[in-house]
Amino acid sequence: MSEYRIDELAHAAGTTVRNIRSYQDRGLLSPPRLQGRVGIYDDAHLARLRLIGQMLDRGYTLNNISDLMGAWEAGRDVSDVLGLEQVLTSPWSDEIPGWATLEELIETFGPDRSPEDVARQLARTIELGLIEPEGDRFRVPSPRLLHVGAELVHAGIPLDAVLEIADEIRRDCEVIAGRFVHLVNEHVLADADLLGEDAARVAAVIRRMRPLVQMVVNPFVARGMEEKVKAELGDKLDLLLMNKETSVLPH
Repeated sequence: MSEYRIDELAHAAGTTVRNIRSYQDRGLLSPPRLQGRVGIYDDAHLARLRLIGQMLDRGYTLNNISDLMGAWEAGRDVSDVLGLEQVLTSPWSDEIPGWATLEELIETFGPDRSPEDVARQLARTIELGLIEPEGDRFRVPSPRLLHVGAELVHAGIPLDAVLEIADEIRRDCEVIAGRFVHLVNEHVLADADLLGEDAARVAAVIRRMRPLVQMVVNPFVARGMEEKVKAELGDKLDLLLMNKETSVLPH
């Protein structure tokens, strides 16, 4: 679970420190955990702030929101409405983030690079969101992606090329995600009352989408790889086999 200072939380939620303190005064947001004299917030606080923002955007006043929150926390039926809070904001991956030092990253992706190349490639990796600076080390949101990149580099592919294809794949995946969201938005959410009787149904649909997205994408990627490998390497393989057959024929 991520942790935030109040200014970091405000940035992540798209609000202000002043608003956060106001929500706390009204009882809409629970107090932070104290670490010394510093308040530490977590993903639950971020999810609550995003929900408050969504409700404000739909025309609800802070008094309305306070009443709904109170009813939810009292265990009344409105929990179905605010149950969307976790569904809409919880991660779509069960992957646990990792950590790495600069020295570990350099060793993983090849120490035989100039300081200028290391600095440039490090900046690019941060720009792509593959690593995030955290003090004197880096948070790795997806260790799997970093592992894939390292394997490609070890196979002989230049790191610059790996970073470029990572950016292209990231943008391709954003398009795919957008298509799924548009599909649900058009056919499920169009006339749904997200803060009323349709909340539980919508939450259930979004929960079911999580495994369905992977179930759809993986077979298409597998099929595409089969076709592309045959198309790209088929001629070279045929030529190699022909040369091999020629070399064993008697002269």
